[in-house]
Amino acid sequence: MLNGYGPTETTTFATTHAVTGAPHEARAIPIGRPIGNTQVYLLDPLGQPVPVGVPGEIHIGGDGVARGYLNLPQHSAERFIADPFSAQPGARLYRSGDLGKWRADGSIEFAGRNDFQVKIRGYRIEPGEIEARLAACAGVREALVLAREDSPGDKRLVAYLTAADGFDVAAAREALRAQLPAYMLPAAFVVLPRWPLNANGKVDRHALPDPADVAVDTPAAPLSAEQETLAQLWRPLLRLAGVGPGDSFFDVGGNSLLATRLVARIGQHYAIDFPLRAVFDAPRLAQMADAIALQLASQHADALDELLKQLDNLSDEQASAQLQHAPAPVGDSPILG
Repeated sequence: MLNGYGPTETTTFATTHAVTGAPHEARAIPIGRPIGNTQVYLLDPLGQPVPVGVPGEIHIGGDGVARGYLNLPQHSAERFIADPFSAQPGARLYRSGDLGKWRADGSIEFAGRNDFQVKIRGYRIEPGEIEARLAACAGVREALVLAREDSPGDKRLVAYLTAADGFDVAAAREALRAQLPAYMLPAAFVVLPRWPLNANGKVDRHALPDPADVAVDTPAAPLSAEQETLAQLWRPLLRLAGVGPGDSFFDVGGNSLLATRLVARIGQHYAIDFPLRAVFDAPRLAQMADAIALQLASQHADALDELLKQLDNLSDEQASAQLQHAPAPVGDSPILG
């Protein structure tokens, strides 16, 4: 860089030196308004200004913009572009790589980095926006959101946090649900005592653990025997070390594809035809365990009714022989126990 604004890696050096006036008590990471002799534009991928509340890449123009990077013409061409909004010949904009949103009061809210965008099930997602929302949740000290693909074809968002004692994951999930669309909700939350760091003292993203390998505390409400049996089918599908009775399959990482796999595993394990619709109607672990129990009870009742009808037409000797091959009573069901 020759002078003015230059590369920022994963920080907002250029942006925060081009704006000012953010309130100290704010928690949604506002970065203020443009300073004097500086123009800031939030543009979409087509180079058009975005409306209030919509993320766009932060472009900086004005007197402080450099002519380019020293001896890096290719990088200069990528980051320093002609300013289509200026009447001054040769005016340039610096593409910061930072994402931001205009607020109604004219200030800018930081929304992450453009180069960290991920695509999950057809949606383009900026993890930095989720991190900003998480950072505003009670008890959260620092937050980092990654897209992980620990199983081939199963990419999902995982939130890593450092938090104060007593941090409530369920409360944080509900807070995010009220602010973000469903496709931006992390499938798993991992609370760490500290970040793993690399030799440069930065967070080592490659060392962040798979949620399935992280030990979890015993749920506030312990699992019943029936719920534990079902939880053993959930955990490998969701790649989670633990689930609670109130956890919803879709809140902890489930989706329609995984729901189809779950139905197949339930059918194989319990020898029942469990409908896919039932997963959506009873998504919580406790609800689903109850639904399976009811279906098992109904199935055994139907089998018993059929047996009694057959016995009515048999002699005592024939009935005695038939009873030796009767289905197990309901109490011996693997889920009713």
